[in-house]
Amino acid sequence: TDGTFTVGFDQDFPPMGFVGDDGEFTGFDLEMAAEVAKRLNLMIAYQPIAWDAKDMELETGNIDCIWNGFTMNGREDDYTWTPAYINNTQVFAVNKNSGIKKAADLAGKNVLVQADSSALAALQDEENTDIKALADSFGSLTQVPDYESALMELEAGSADAVAMDEGVALTKQAQNDNIVILDDVISQEQYGIAFKKGNDELRDQVWSTLLEMEKDGTVDKIAAK
Repeated sequence: TDGTFTVGFDQDFPPMGFVGDDGEFTGFDLEMAAEVAKRLNLMIAYQPIAWDAKDMELETGNIDCIWNGFTMNGREDDYTWTPAYINNTQVFAVNKNSGIKKAADLAGKNVLVQADSSALAALQDEENTDIKALADSFGSLTQVPDYESALMELEAGSADAVAMDEGVALTKQAQNDNIVILDDVISQEQYGIAFKKGNDELRDQVWSTLLEMEKDGTVDKIAAK
């Protein structure tokens, strides 16, 4: 109602949302959101949030949506969602010289995961007995606030692996060839844009605008960038 479209995001989540080399917020999701806002004649506002506080931010109206590689699976009834727009995979990242070649090698190891993340939910899923058994074999499964700190611990050798989104892992691997992504997949999932329950009007406006951007090639241009 104030003419501003405020997007909540994790600023340590490349390539979806992060701080660029120029110190400004950027990323696939953020640039998509900015173009949507422009086409809807709204001002864009980027609001970095603590990931485990995202529900409070949305409920209080501090943000209009959560748009930052947000997994829909298992949360379908918690928000008003757009349809899925990206397929994603949860994976393990390890150090190249760690000797860890497969997920089974993580038995007794210190594994890090972001708090309130899809990777954490997958590793704690009682119905997926294979993954739960794998998680139970870890020496520890430690929750951290963000992937940036997790990967710093991995590089320093104080952690053996990070359970994380494949897109983020691939981005970090491109910047640091010491990072290896194991072939074993934790889970398959989909990303959507989450709005406060019942906010169908804004959801519909955003989604229809995204479909226009897909048709005219704008989405592909942003993805390539």
